Amino acid sequence: QVQLVESGGGLVQAGDSLTLSCAASGRTFSHYNMGWFRQARGKEREFVAAINLNSGITSHSDSVKGRFTISKDNAKNTVYLQMSSLEPEGTAVYFCAAAIEDVRVGAEYWGQGTQVTVSS
Repeated sequence: QVQLVESGGGLVQAGDSLTLSCAASGRTFSHYNMGWFRQARGKEREFVAAINLNSGITSHSDSVKGRFTISKDNAKNTVYLQMSSLEPEGTAVYFCAAAIEDVRVGAEYWGQGTQVTVSS
C-alpha cells in the first residue's frame, strides 16, 4: 500500500508560479513511477506529467510543456510539480498518482488532490 498526500495548491493570478508537492509513504517509493494529473470542473481527468523514479526520465503533456516541470527527491519520498506562467485554464484539482508500470496507462494509487485556482 502507498499513501500519497498532495500539498501546495492555492489561489494565484495568471502568470504566477506555484509548486505542488506529493509526499509518499508505505511501500518503497523507488519502486513506483509517479505522475501528476488534473481535473477541471466538468471535465475529464487529464495527464500532466510523469517521472520514472529510477531513471529520472520525465514526460510532460503538450499543454504544459515548457511551463511545468516534474521532479523528485527520493530521499524525501516526494515528487514535485513546478508550475510557471499559470493560466486560468490551469484551474483544476491536481492529483498525484503512483504506478508500477507507466502511470499514464493506469495508476495503482492516487492522492486526494489539491486545488489550484488561477484567476485572470
